[in-house]
Amino acid sequence: MTFKPTTDLAKAARYTLSNMRPYYEQYSVEWDAAEIEKMTAELVNLDILLAGEPVGVIRLSFDSEGCYLRDLQIDQSCQNQGIGSQAIAEADRLAREHCLPLLKLRVFKNSPAVQLYKRQGFSLTSEDERIYYMSRPVA
Repeated sequence: MTFKPTTDLAKAARYTLSNMRPYYEQYSVEWDAAEIEKMTAELVNLDILLAGEPVGVIRLSFDSEGCYLRDLQIDQSCQNQGIGSQAIAEADRLAREHCLPLLKLRVFKNSPAVQLYKRQGFSLTSEDERIYYMSRPVA
């Protein structure tokens, strides 16, 4: 598995829309691929490649407090194969490279990704009616 800067933000936005559509519908979030592309253009967007083929995207941002995992999307046909764990390891590596102490994220409470994040050592820092805010120290 490799990671490279995203060259097709529209395709990356489609991963997000495809995977997140049930949550957007449940919570009446009215985003489309164009809106997602616009919102993520300023982030660090990395394609996740498996055998040279894109299978997902990871989006990050950095500030003095830590590295924020803004989005992690894996093509549905490639989920549950350890790709998410490897993407988190890449986020951790980049956080270390930037000398940052924490990885942070937010996730819908009813997302199966919550279990991935818990397995990867993230713990709850706060929550609201639909979102868990989680963090973990950089390895």
